[in-house]
Amino acid sequence: METAPPSLVSKARTAFNSAAAKAERVFTDLKSDREEEKQSTRNVNDSQEENEVKTQGWRTAHIRKKQEWQNKLKNLRIGRKEVEDQDKVEDSAMAAPFYDENFYILKAKQEQEAKASDVGCMVESLNAVDANSIPLASVVKQLAVAIEAGKRAKNVKDFVASSGSSSPVRERGGLSLSAVKSLVLGEKEDKLGFDSGDEDKLVSLINALFNVDSGFLSRKIVSDLESPTNRSSFAKDLHAAPPSSFVVKLAEVIGSFTTPRRMALFWCRVVEELRRFWSEEKHIPWIPLDNNPDLKSCLLHQWLQVINCCLARKARNVAASEALDAVMRQASSANEESDVSESMGSLLYAKSNSGELILRLGVYNQVENLTMLETGEPVYSPITQEGPLLTEDLIRETEELVLRTGSMGAGCSQLLSDMQAFKAANPGCILEDFVRWHSPPDWTENGNMSGDDSSPVRGQLSTRMQKEGNLWRELWETAKPLPAVKQAPLFDEDLAVEGILNYLEDIPAAELFEQLFTSLVSLGFVMVEPVLATNDDLSKLFFECKDYVVAICQGGAWTDKLDDLCQVYETVETMLLRPEEVLRSMKQTEESPSSGSETKRRFKRLGFIFRGSKERKQTRVPSETEQKSTEPSPRQSFSSLFDGKSSLFSKRPPRPENVTLV
Repeated sequence: METAPPSLVSKARTAFNSAAAKAERVFTDLKSDREEEKQSTRNVNDSQEENEVKTQGWRTAHIRKKQEWQNKLKNLRIGRKEVEDQDKVEDSAMAAPFYDENFYILKAKQEQEAKASDVGCMVESLNAVDANSIPLASVVKQLAVAIEAGKRAKNVKDFVASSGSSSPVRERGGLSLSAVKSLVLGEKEDKLGFDSGDEDKLVSLINALFNVDSGFLSRKIVSDLESPTNRSSFAKDLHAAPPSSFVVKLAEVIGSFTTPRRMALFWCRVVEELRRFWSEEKHIPWIPLDNNPDLKSCLLHQWLQVINCCLARKARNVAASEALDAVMRQASSANEESDVSESMGSLLYAKSNSGELILRLGVYNQVENLTMLETGEPVYSPITQEGPLLTEDLIRETEELVLRTGSMGAGCSQLLSDMQAFKAANPGCILEDFVRWHSPPDWTENGNMSGDDSSPVRGQLSTRMQKEGNLWRELWETAKPLPAVKQAPLFDEDLAVEGILNYLEDIPAAELFEQLFTSLVSLGFVMVEPVLATNDDLSKLFFECKDYVVAICQGGAWTDKLDDLCQVYETVETMLLRPEEVLRSMKQTEESPSSGSETKRRFKRLGFIFRGSKERKQTRVPSETEQKSTEPSPRQSFSSLFDGKSSLFSKRPPRPENVTLV
């Protein structure tokens, strides 16, 4: 019987088994070859290691291993991440100190100590500032850096939140190389802000800034600029804070921090301290105690003036209220004892047409040569409510409201308040008496043609006062005799200051740093001018620098010229500290304009800047001195409505000196 031929399936199974057997033999051969190769390599490495030990017998295996770790860390620092060790560390005692985790912990600790010492050194340097030195150019540049960085944030809070994740390299637009370098160096610490170790130093810095007796950052402004007018003229040209004000000291402190984020964080601390001073009724140092806002200074200085002025007003209101209560108690006691005649020596009374004695309330002083037309009693000036404290921004808003609506509501309220206070101080008075005291131009004296001295009519009101529906007459009829301290306040000091503090918390970062920048630049020029103005060699260059700064800062887009302004300020600083270097550089620049030194390049650049500024001189805004001979602007005319000199609010009595907080 013949065997059946193998099927197709059996043939395939046989071929598959044969291939698997061959593959297994090949794999076994490869494995054995690899083991032999590894053994050969190990023998070669051992031989090389023995030779190295022979040539460097003083090095142990452990030290070689330590050196390998050091090389690895070095490679990692320079970015060679592909360099890795293939062998494991045999001695854990030698390898432990060089683990990556320990290395980064050590590095973080060193950075923290460096940051703490940085703040400490800054505080020490500020405390040791010489009274004859001007602010450093590096501080001015740092404020310029902050202006550029603050343009991308809506307010200071957003700036603090966003600057930690921003790249300082992107903040270099339009700035010099030194400004960009300061940004790059501060990248890592800018993300972290202050550490807990900085707290004590920051508290001491805040205390020094708010302590008027500490002499902190006091500067000596000499000779020709001692008078307040000359001293503040340049600051007003730049619309900056006065040279010795709180804002200037604050600008130098904030500009001394190394990063914009730290600068903004410190500003937040300053606002907290301002709130504390207000709640404790303390005046802000180096700010006038009781002056109306100076509209020629920066808004920040004006707001701080309002805070101090509100404190003084509150103190006066309390004193006036207590004085009125004492008068009322004394008069009440005299009425109960039916002994009014004895109290007339200390209290003021007015006799009515019927002969009744009526107590005068809220009296300030007697007006000379003025008596009431109907009773013949002397006219007394009342203590009136003080008008609103208007800063530049509020005047602008009020002007827009008046032009848009034609309303004079605030003026009517003030006029009604004055009428009520006048009636309380002058019982039996009439509208004509008030007009003669408050607005003398609206009263015309008549000659007594009949010769009868008893005639009560000795003049007449102006035409506008006699018109039917005159506002003054309508207000007079509604006014009640009421002392100013008992009236509803026209200006709420608490509400005004709370609004200012809230705005300072959310002030746009760029707006804040711009005001600090111009104020600090102003101080530097004010201090330098008496020295350089008398130097025949440098005075021309100095006044060119000064004119350029005024022309640029009075322009609309001066923040686009921050790098040029910093360069000009640095040149002025060099003229003061190293005049011989400036003279030498100027001479060499004229002889060899292609010279490549930094100082010579700066003077070449300054020449280009000043040429451009001379082309703009015809259109620049005139300085304060030049404006004295020109007509007042529309805004100045409008603001005169609130200074107590217009016909509408003309006769305003001075504040009582005995209740003024000094």
